[in-house]
Amino acid sequence: MNGTDPSRGFFKDVKRLIIKVGTAVVTRTDGRLALGRLGALCEQIKDLNSLGYEVIVVTSGAVGLGRQRLKYRRLVNSSFADLQKPQVDFDGKACAAVGQNNLMALYDTLFSQLDVTSAQLLVTDSDFRDKGFRKQLDQTVKSLLALRVIPIFNENDAVSTRRAPYEDSSGIFWDNDSLAALLALELKADLLVLLSDVEGLYSGPPSDPQSKLIHTYIKEIHQSEITFGDKSRVGRGGMTAKVKAAVNAAYAGIPVVITSGYAPENIMKVLQGERVGTLFHQDAHLWVPVKEVSGREMAVAARESSRRLQALSSQDRKKILLGVADALEANEKLIKIENEADVAAAQQAGLEKSLISRLALKPGKIESLANSIRVLANMEDPIGCVLKRTELADGLLLEKTSSPLGVLLIVFESRPDALVQIASLAIRSGNGLLLKGGKEAKRSNAILHKVITTAIPDTVGGRLIGLVTSRDEIPDLLKLDDVIDLVIPRGSNKLVSQIKSSTKIPVLGHADGICHVYMDKSANMEMAKRVVLDAKIDYPAACNAMETLLVHQDLVQTAGLNELIVDLRTEGVTLFGGQRACKELNLPEAHSLHHEYNSMACTVEIVDDVHAAINHIHQHGSAHTDCIIAEDQDVAELFLCQVDSAAVFHNASTRFCDGARFGLGAEVGISTSRIHARGPVGVEGLLTTKWILRGSGQVVNGDKGVIYTHKDMTLQSVD
Repeated sequence: MNGTDPSRGFFKDVKRLIIKVGTAVVTRTDGRLALGRLGALCEQIKDLNSLGYEVIVVTSGAVGLGRQRLKYRRLVNSSFADLQKPQVDFDGKACAAVGQNNLMALYDTLFSQLDVTSAQLLVTDSDFRDKGFRKQLDQTVKSLLALRVIPIFNENDAVSTRRAPYEDSSGIFWDNDSLAALLALELKADLLVLLSDVEGLYSGPPSDPQSKLIHTYIKEIHQSEITFGDKSRVGRGGMTAKVKAAVNAAYAGIPVVITSGYAPENIMKVLQGERVGTLFHQDAHLWVPVKEVSGREMAVAARESSRRLQALSSQDRKKILLGVADALEANEKLIKIENEADVAAAQQAGLEKSLISRLALKPGKIESLANSIRVLANMEDPIGCVLKRTELADGLLLEKTSSPLGVLLIVFESRPDALVQIASLAIRSGNGLLLKGGKEAKRSNAILHKVITTAIPDTVGGRLIGLVTSRDEIPDLLKLDDVIDLVIPRGSNKLVSQIKSSTKIPVLGHADGICHVYMDKSANMEMAKRVVLDAKIDYPAACNAMETLLVHQDLVQTAGLNELIVDLRTEGVTLFGGQRACKELNLPEAHSLHHEYNSMACTVEIVDDVHAAINHIHQHGSAHTDCIIAEDQDVAELFLCQVDSAAVFHNASTRFCDGARFGLGAEVGISTSRIHARGPVGVEGLLTTKWILRGSGQVVNGDKGVIYTHKDMTLQSVD
C-alpha cells in the first residue's frame, strides 16, 4: 500500500486540474492505440467530472497514430514491387494532420459511451504570443467547464512552424509537456498531472534495479543526481521533457505530479493524497527531512552520546529524567492524538484485537509512565557503584564497578509505552539506545521519541536515543555486532524467535509468556478466585497474564471450582481443556498445551498433585512466571524451589511480574534467559562491570617481589 503522504494534504483543495496524457500511454509498443488503457483513463476523467472537478486534458499521440494509419494505407495501396523499394518515412506534419482527426474521434467515441461531452482545441506556439488569443482561450475554457465539457488540447503539429523532427525547443512551449505546464499557468489550474509509462521520476533509468523512485523532487538535491535513460520510445523527450515542464510549472506555483498512466485509478489516488508518483512543488525544499541515517551511524552516535551522559554528575542525569517525565505530561494531548490515529489505522487494517490493545495508550497511562520515570530518577545512581573492593597487594587496590553495557537495540511491536520505559532506563543506566518500532505504532513512536529527545540537553545530545525509521530492516540491524552490544526484542513469539536465531549479538528476552496458576487442594478458594481472575482478565494481552490454570484433582467436583469456572465465563473468558479437563469438566480441547492466547481465553488442566503440576509447567511452560495458590506451606515451598522459571509466586497474581511493580522503576522487558539477567529487567540488567586497579608503580616481573594479599576491602573506605 502507498499510504497517505502528509506533504500532499493540499490536494484536498484541488478544484481545477490538467491531465497530460503521453504518447506512450495512448499507444502500445507496436504503435497501435492502447484502447483498454485509454478507455480506463476516460472512465477516471468521467468520475472526476461527476465529482465536480474541472478537468482539462492535454493529449499527445496524434503523430504516432497518424504514422500508423498512413503506413497501413501505403501497404494497402502499394504493389509488391513498390514494397521492395526503400521506404521513405512520412512527413511529420502529414502524420499529425491524419492522427489528430483519428485521435479526437476516438476520444469523442469513448466519452460519448460514458455520457460525457468533449471538445477539441488545437493550438500552436505562435498563438500564445497574441494577448487577445490568450484572453479568448480563457473565456472559452471557462464556458466549456461550466457546461461540464472536457476540453482536450493538443499542439497543432500539422501547421506548426517548428522544424521536423521537433528539434526546435525554443519559443513559449516546445512539446505537449511544456504546453500542459503553460496551460496550467494560463488557466490557473490547481494541479498538473503528467501521465507517463513509468511510476514517476527515478534516480536513474527505471530499468536499472539500483534506481529508486523519487517521491518528492527537490531541485537542490536531485537535479545533479538523476541519470536519465533513453528518450520516450514514441514521444519527443520522454522523462527529461516532463521533468523540465514540471519544474517550470512547480516553481511558478502549480503543483505537479508525474505518475503512471498504466495503473488504474492513479489520478484519483493522487487527489486523495496517496504517495504515488513524483511530486514537484515550489516549497518542496522546505520539506526535506533530516538526512536519512543508517543504523550503523545511529549506533555510533548513540555510543558517543552515552559517553557524554556518563561524564555528567549523578544529579545532572537525574535532572534529565525528571525533565523527560515533565515533558511527557506537558505533551499528553499531542501524544494522545497521534496514538489515537495509530489505533484507528490498526482497526481499519483489521489487525488483531490483542495487538490493538497493546497499541493503545489508555487513560492515565502517560501519568503512570511519568511517575515511573520519577521513581527511577530518585533511585540510587547505578553507574560507577563499587560492587567489590580487593587489596591485591600492598598499595594495589582492585575495584569491581558497575558500568553501562554500551548500545542497546530494542525491537518492539505495538506497545509505544515500551519506548518510554526503555528510553528512561537507558538514560538512567547511561546506555545509548536504538529503537526499531512496529509500523503500526509509527506515529505514537515518532511523537514520543521527539518529546523525550527534546528533553535531553545538548551537552549529551538527542542522538543518545535513535529511532530507526530508515529502510534498514531488522536483519540488517542484527548484523551490527561490532557497534550494538545487546538486543532486546519485545513482541510476538515469531519476532523474538527470529531475532534469537539471526544474530551474533546477545539477546535478552522471552519468546513466550505461558504463565501457569496451580490451585492446590489446600487452596483458599475465595483467594484462588481473586488471584485467578486477576491473572487472566486484568490485562489479557500482557506476557504475564495467566494462560493455563492447573487444578488439583481433588478440587474437580467441588463447588469452589465450579464457581470459578462460572466467574471466568461470566467475565468473557473462553475455556479450553487439556486431556483430562476435556472429559471431567466438559470443555472443548485445547489444540496445544504450550499456547499463549494473549486474549480472553485460557487452558484448564487437571493434575494429580504439586509434583505433576511442576512437571506440567516444565514440559509445557516458557519459564516466565508461574504461581501456586496453597495454604499448605510445605507444598508451597516445594513449588517455589523446584519450578524453574524466572519468577515464581505464592498466593499472588502473575500480573505482579513487572518492573514497575517490583520497584525497578521501569523495565525493558522480561527475560527468561539464564545468563546476565532474568525476570523483569530494570536498570541492573542493563549494566555490566568494569575493573579498576589503583597502584603506585607496581610491575609483575614474573611475580617476583609481589606479595599477594587478596584482602576483601569491600566494607572499608578508600584512603
